[in-house]
Amino acid sequence: MAVIDTPEIIWTPSPQRIAEATLTRFQSWLAQEEGLRFADYHALWNWSVTDLEGFWAAIARYFALPLEGWDGRVLVDRRMPGAQWFPSAKTNYVHQVFRHATADRPVIVFRNERGQGGELSWSELQRQVAALAAWLRAAGVRPGDRVAAYLPNVPQTVVAFLASAAVGAIWSVCSPDMGAPTVLDRFRQIEPKVLIAVDGYQWGGRPYDRRETVRALLEGLPSVERTLVLPYLDPQSPSLGVRGEAPWDEAVAGDVPLHIETLPFTHPLWIVYSSGTTGLPKPIVHGHGGIMLENVKLVGLHLDVGPRDRFNWYSSTGWIMWNCQVGGLLTGATLALYDGSPHWPDYGALWRFAGEAGVTFLGAGAAFYAACEKAGIVPRSEADLSRLRSVGSTGSPLSPESYRWLAAQLGPDVWINPISGGTDFAGAFVGGVPTLPVYLGEMQGRCLGARVEAFDEHGNPLIDEVGELVCTAPMPSMPLYFWNDPEGKRYRESYFEMYPGVWRHGDWIRITPRGGVIIYGRSDTTINRHGIRMGTSEIYRAVESLPEVLDSLVVDLEYLGRESYMPLFVVLRPGVELDETLVERIKQTIRTNVSPRHVPDEIFAVPEVPRTLTGKKLELPIKKLLLGFAPEKILNRDAMANPQSLDWFLEFAQRRREEVEASDSA
Repeated sequence: MAVIDTPEIIWTPSPQRIAEATLTRFQSWLAQEEGLRFADYHALWNWSVTDLEGFWAAIARYFALPLEGWDGRVLVDRRMPGAQWFPSAKTNYVHQVFRHATADRPVIVFRNERGQGGELSWSELQRQVAALAAWLRAAGVRPGDRVAAYLPNVPQTVVAFLASAAVGAIWSVCSPDMGAPTVLDRFRQIEPKVLIAVDGYQWGGRPYDRRETVRALLEGLPSVERTLVLPYLDPQSPSLGVRGEAPWDEAVAGDVPLHIETLPFTHPLWIVYSSGTTGLPKPIVHGHGGIMLENVKLVGLHLDVGPRDRFNWYSSTGWIMWNCQVGGLLTGATLALYDGSPHWPDYGALWRFAGEAGVTFLGAGAAFYAACEKAGIVPRSEADLSRLRSVGSTGSPLSPESYRWLAAQLGPDVWINPISGGTDFAGAFVGGVPTLPVYLGEMQGRCLGARVEAFDEHGNPLIDEVGELVCTAPMPSMPLYFWNDPEGKRYRESYFEMYPGVWRHGDWIRITPRGGVIIYGRSDTTINRHGIRMGTSEIYRAVESLPEVLDSLVVDLEYLGRESYMPLFVVLRPGVELDETLVERIKQTIRTNVSPRHVPDEIFAVPEVPRTLTGKKLELPIKKLLLGFAPEKILNRDAMANPQSLDWFLEFAQRRREEVEASDSA
């Protein structure tokens, strides 16, 4: 792809915007309280990744985080993995949330695509959290027990998460659009004591009854002792008749004091899942303290979201951006939650919600904005967006064309703020800087406290060249560990195998001479569809369960400036043809057992799947081949078990390259 040598500036912060930014106030506080003054953002960033102890201590003090017993020690071991943060401090995520309670504004505004919605006050949120925390304790939940949820993006999910955290339980949630096998692959690993589930949901105007799915989950989760059921699709839904069942309304009834457990800084807060290419999804454990530090820094400084804001980042509960959105509570923001399809009945739906809810910060996946442009949406014709100050983007690279479209549609007062990070550390490596201009196609800078670099394959740092995104210093929100990985083997293999002692994230990145950053897409084989990452092994398990399919290979061709394209290649049993009926069966199997987001764009029958001498599928080389890399640089026939299998893919890659070139020149 052509490099933009001198990109134009498409947004410039006004003097008022700079003066009012939380980042500006933080820098003034550093000067007054610490005697630290920085000439510009890049000097501030350099300090933040050099003096890690000083920077993260400043974040804790500036945001007044509740760190009981903190003796001033911040980082006592810098190694990765295994860094030791704030060893003396005790805390709880929920303490920081309710520090911001006020009667002046709601804590949540909500609507779904059925038109149902309303507002929740801080006092009512606290009452429900207190009641549910008491119910969990009565159900035998103690610190360290797991509470699993199968819930959509609704206020009740926020209540359930905060109640779980208040008790000291470890929270884990999956979206109800995920099928039972995919959810069980996650929850079976963590053996939850309580399951909180929904009876169903609506998406794209169609209701989805999930009661049978919930029953299937319970059959596969013998550890569950109590089941809490939220009748969301049908308020009159009858009891499921499952073990330990109780209705949601009963669990959040009553008015009791909110009791919050004070826990060690590294006590587990939640388990999230990021899939690799083999084996079960990785159950990643993050701690209360590290998540608080990263979230207040990201939301408060890089998104510039605080008490004056109504914060919406459109997300399912299965995406880490749901966790990030809830993190807005840590800086006192009002959450604006939307549950449903962002393009039903049309692509104006989310914009209309933003106008009706008075959203000041609207975030979504990059694919959403590209789709709005193609659909001819004019956001300011859809809704009154006079309160909108910022738009965020993540999940995949935001193309220069989408930058232009957003700037043209929203005007000079709305800040365009793409970020890039990951489920793995529940934060952002690269993001917005409210005091700097936005260059076309370029994220503004590396986030404070994130020592991000671009490495070549030998571990040498690069400037203005595409390389592997690495982080060369620890961050407090990096995983505590993986569940059921006592020796840390899987953790080390996931991030530290390519560059020992350095976090390799799996993205292609270029750091510009201006200090900006461009993300080009995934450098590994994780499937990244609409921001939801899924391991290829989960797709293979579903596809290869069909008797007609002997083998399969899937790649996600995500690259900056091009529409994401995910082909699936299948080896069929002799005598079987890939007709429309089989194509639909394969797609439906993935839709039901994995998720609708991971249905391939096209399916092709191939003679063989290329494999190494040890039998491993050549996912990354085939992905690189289809992205246009020279075959001789990525493929070694002598290291293959079936080198003849490459012939089909070489021919396909040539056809694909011609199609892309024709599309680019059109």
